[in-house]
Amino acid sequence: MQIELPLPDRGALWAFFLDVDGTLADIAPHPDAVAIADHARDTLSRLAAACGGAVALVSGRAIADIDRLFAPLHLPVAGLHGIERRDAAGRISRAEVDAGRLQAARAGLADFAADHPGALVEDKGLSLALHYRQAPGAEAGALALARELESAAAGALVVQRGKMVVELRPGGQDKGSAVAAFMAEPPFAGRRAVFVGDDVTDEAGFATINAMDGISIRVGDGTPTQACYDGVSVADIHDWLAAAADRLGGGPAVPGNGGS
Repeated sequence: MQIELPLPDRGALWAFFLDVDGTLADIAPHPDAVAIADHARDTLSRLAAACGGAVALVSGRAIADIDRLFAPLHLPVAGLHGIERRDAAGRISRAEVDAGRLQAARAGLADFAADHPGALVEDKGLSLALHYRQAPGAEAGALALARELESAAAGALVVQRGKMVVELRPGGQDKGSAVAAFMAEPPFAGRRAVFVGDDVTDEAGFATINAMDGISIRVGDGTPTQACYDGVSVADIHDWLAAAADRLGGGPAVPGNGGS
């Protein structure tokens, strides 16, 4: 790891918020092709046990999809960029969605995908994502269409850009608001917050964490970010989380990394 990330002192009270795609798993050509390694589940399980359950996944995926990826591990989670959230007690809350506006957007995106081979519409139930990783020439058209559909929805839907994807989702919620909601509840309240992400969709989370005097980390580099730490890889994050679990769980200290 070229970037030195801080590790907690033994007994420190930290709370971890982790994106999934591009952070805990490498991005794949198709969302269904993403896989979570067994060692990642083991690390997250150890980390959650070491910090009293204060580990949550914060993703653009739906909660049901996240649970499928991480099974049998069952963590607190914010899905669809904060539109839905399951707290540590298992309670699920979801934002209201204008079904008619969403259906109109669904039809428009489907027509676009049919006209652009390689483009893919991912229907997440409460939001819609248009992926163009396999049709990079369609980017400008995809963004223009998303803006048109946002305007037609008259405030009911907003555009969320990501890596080779544009999403239409209800407004008023983002990863930052999801983190703030978790931090107001046990077992997260009173702890130092850490957020790790990789994309423009994670910037709201970074901003919230920074305002809390927490630790914000972005996987990858090359574009401006609010994260305090930048330029690490997915493999680096797995190593760092394992080292944090060791520290918090009373395992071996890792030389060369200062506690915070």
